[in-house]
Amino acid sequence: MSESSTYTPPPLPGTDWPVMQPGWVWLCGAGPGDPGLLTIHALNALSQADVIVHDALVAPEILAWARADAEAIYAGKRGGKPSALQRDISLQLVDLARAGKKVLRLKGGDPFVFGRGGEEGQTLVQHGVPIRIIPGISAGIGGLAYAGVPVTHRDVNQSVTFVTGHDQSGETPGTLDWAAIARGSQVIVIYMGMKHLDRIRTALVKAGRPSDEPVAITSNATTPQQQVLETTLGSCVEDAARDGIGAPAIICVGRAVLMRQALDWQAMAAGHAPRNTDPLGRGRPAEDR
Repeated sequence: MSESSTYTPPPLPGTDWPVMQPGWVWLCGAGPGDPGLLTIHALNALSQADVIVHDALVAPEILAWARADAEAIYAGKRGGKPSALQRDISLQLVDLARAGKKVLRLKGGDPFVFGRGGEEGQTLVQHGVPIRIIPGISAGIGGLAYAGVPVTHRDVNQSVTFVTGHDQSGETPGTLDWAAIARGSQVIVIYMGMKHLDRIRTALVKAGRPSDEPVAITSNATTPQQQVLETTLGSCVEDAARDGIGAPAIICVGRAVLMRQALDWQAMAAGHAPRNTDPLGRGRPAEDR
């Protein structure tokens, strides 16, 4: 594998780390993008795998931490672009395991959050292939947090709903009850929704969400290419087009988005003052409940 980083990660702390066995597949989340958000279990897996079957959103810096002789196989699926069929990816994992390889299936975010990890794991089990599951930090939580948007805040919400913006056909999911979601969840986090953002916006407004409700769109979360757009439900489509915000992106709808005015740590690290230390208008210090 080509070297894309000169950084050498520290050795794993001394403990009883699991050993990858030939013929096993480890289903592993690589986190939202920043290599530092990889779990130690994932780093341990990278150091052992014979072959790494990875998605498009796995950073090259992460792949560079693999064994020097490990084989990397690209199996990315990106909307609107030529992609491997899911059936072929799943059966390739079976074939690699049956060939006696130590296989790491490395997926962006968390493999079980709109990542087809459940499907791939089920295929492996049905074909008699042993698996290990290594969760990852999901972009819908970690990516938004990195951007300064907490998906829960006691003054805003006691519920959060995670939805996908497209189904297996690439269209907006027909089984989603947008009216129920709009009524029942104070904060909505939408994965893979940029292609159908106009339809989603229309459905939410029709269901009663106010057009001036805060929205944050975080593209390429946690990476050097990260872009964050703070907008409203009524103008999010036009503002995203104006600013060139595209996939991969996480969309957050709800008043929790306002907290970024106080929690944009990256702007503060660059020397900017917080825009508003009381964005929810509580009128008292945060520690006073």
